[in-house]
Amino acid sequence: MSNYTITQNQTPTRDEGGLIIINHITYALYLFSFFTVGLTWLVAIIINYVRRGDAQGTWLQSHFEWQINTFWYGIVMAIIATVLIFIGLPAGFAGLASEDPMSSFSLLSLSGFLVFAGGAMWFFIVCWHLYRIIRGWLHLASKRTVP
Repeated sequence: MSNYTITQNQTPTRDEGGLIIINHITYALYLFSFFTVGLTWLVAIIINYVRRGDAQGTWLQSHFEWQINTFWYGIVMAIIATVLIFIGLPAGFAGLASEDPMSSFSLLSLSGFLVFAGGAMWFFIVCWHLYRIIRGWLHLASKRTVP
């Protein structure tokens, strides 16, 4: 990821004030996604893609890229975590229904591991997502690029 520097004498060529407001809005939408089952997450990513070109070459470009990466990495991790849980749950039910004690134990152990791994991954995703929102938003408020 590139770092952009701003000098005192640099004349803004774009509406940076408007882009700053848009970034504040998209960070807020990412935060509210926890309460809207991800619907505001989708709105934020659309805004990021639509307005990313306007920030090209400015310090704000890093914020658009940061938010877009947060979205895509979050989606990939969420899919993996959900798949682990959905594979683990049926294995657990199959273990409960099995009449062979060894098979039952094996399936229940596998199920427990997969469900735990998926749940732990979801916990990590939520913490990571909050970290990315807070760190990015603090950098935006300080008018700094996101590393």
